[in-house]
Amino acid sequence: MIYYVTGGERSGKSSYAQKLAEKLSPTPYYLATSRIWDDDFKKRVDRHISDRDERWTTIEEEKYLSTVIKENSVVVIDCVTLWLTNFYTDTQYDVEKSLLAVKEELNKLKQVNATLIIISNEIGMGVHANTETARKFTELQGWVNQEIAKLSNNATFMVSGLPINLK
Repeated sequence: MIYYVTGGERSGKSSYAQKLAEKLSPTPYYLATSRIWDDDFKKRVDRHISDRDERWTTIEEEKYLSTVIKENSVVVIDCVTLWLTNFYTDTQYDVEKSLLAVKEELNKLKQVNATLIIISNEIGMGVHANTETARKFTELQGWVNQEIAKLSNNATFMVSGLPINLK
């Protein structure tokens, strides 16, 4: 089962996904995809960690998510944008290579026998990016979001802390 939770920054995605995971399992997993880029980001990660209690097990994996997910588990994957950034930077900002690598990993995720709650951002709804690299990433994010939405059994769009059921 794949749940997809998307929305803008600070829209309530993580909170919604964590509550859903806690309803589905007494011992959910949190799969963190981010690299710690700077001190400010480290504070953000620490805040997310403090939002989860002792029921949660945290797993960290930057790219190959399917390799760390336990069978029959409930896993919040947070988040696609940071996961995608890892591929994008590692391919020296090559959209095609990044998209191919992500699609391969999504196909592997589809085969995992677990309940996945995948969080992503709708970054194309905000300010138009002012660099070519950022514009390409926005397009890449949109294509990947569409792929995940197709794979998902349930899709939710978060706006101002409110869930809107899409699928």
